[in-house]
Amino acid sequence: MKGSAIVGVPKRMNAALNEQRVVVITGGSSGIGRCTAALFARHGWRVGLIARGLEGLAASRRDVERAGAFAATAQADVTDTAALVNAANAIVAELGPIDVWINCAGNGVYGRFGDVPEAEFQRVTDVTYHGTVNGTRVALAQMRPQGRGCIVNVCSAIAFHGLPLMSSYAGAKAAVRAFGQAVQGELKLERSPIRITTVFPPAANTPYFSHAVSHMGWPARPAWPVYQPEVVAQGILQAVAGRRREMTISGTVVAFALATRLIPGLVALGMGKMGIERQATGDPDARRLQEPTLFAPSQLVFDVHGPFGRGARRRSAHLWFEKRLTMLRRLFTFAPRPPVVALPPTRVLSEQDRELAGLAAPPVET
Repeated sequence: MKGSAIVGVPKRMNAALNEQRVVVITGGSSGIGRCTAALFARHGWRVGLIARGLEGLAASRRDVERAGAFAATAQADVTDTAALVNAANAIVAELGPIDVWINCAGNGVYGRFGDVPEAEFQRVTDVTYHGTVNGTRVALAQMRPQGRGCIVNVCSAIAFHGLPLMSSYAGAKAAVRAFGQAVQGELKLERSPIRITTVFPPAANTPYFSHAVSHMGWPARPAWPVYQPEVVAQGILQAVAGRRREMTISGTVVAFALATRLIPGLVALGMGKMGIERQATGDPDARRLQEPTLFAPSQLVFDVHGPFGRGARRRSAHLWFEKRLTMLRRLFTFAPRPPVVALPPTRVLSEQDRELAGLAAPPVET
């Protein structure tokens, strides 16, 4: 949806906001994004939510306010950079400078590559990959003047090895990982304190599968084992607290990532057997909740959870150990932060690029 609309906190509350940090979440109206918003709210963060659907944004806002936190919502499509800029500016005007920006918007199409129309493949790439790129660009423009911040890109375990019948989503998530690594390197060259963190969650029981387009003849379902979205939200919070560059969420993803390095042939053999029978479902609840939102937002309010909660895992031993390792690292980390050095741009930027990227310094003449 073009343009943006903002609903913020009352002005009389602004004085109470100064001691709280601000997190902005794209795709914050459903699933992992909505669940993460509520978790950050319970930890005292002010929460900005960006998504296409007004109904879902309103429901997510209520979750944040029930947790006792301040919220602001902005309606925007992550593929529309101008709308995303307007949404970010409106949220900053209501809640203050952004400390953490989480790129969580994504969508998917299931089916053989030859059966997926070009327009659908392109839309998945635009939202899942280009939406992350746009969000990162807008977040950097907000964070560079203040000299701090953290950007979290929600990737997927599928980035380690593509899954059949998910070619568009797998390609987009692999691109998200490489993109994050590249921008991390650039920020390191600048000695910038701004961080980019990429997290790799497992399959989660969210409405993602209800919103995905399926060319399999049946609605899509997650590949087991499945985790509840609360586990993913906890992993995102720990990745921010632990200042991680990349973080796998759950022992399942850790094992999968290691296997793709150590026994790639065996992993490829197993992935080749993940056909329609393992990624489609005839479950009545799943069929009833089917509402593809590839090109238009939902007019309904979906729960944080999807219809695949039976047997879904509610906790992760890996996150328990990771949290304690982070605490130990903090005890023995005393290294001072490197000074910030603003490097000159490598080319003459247009005025639009300068505004979006937050690069106000003129290019250096040789």
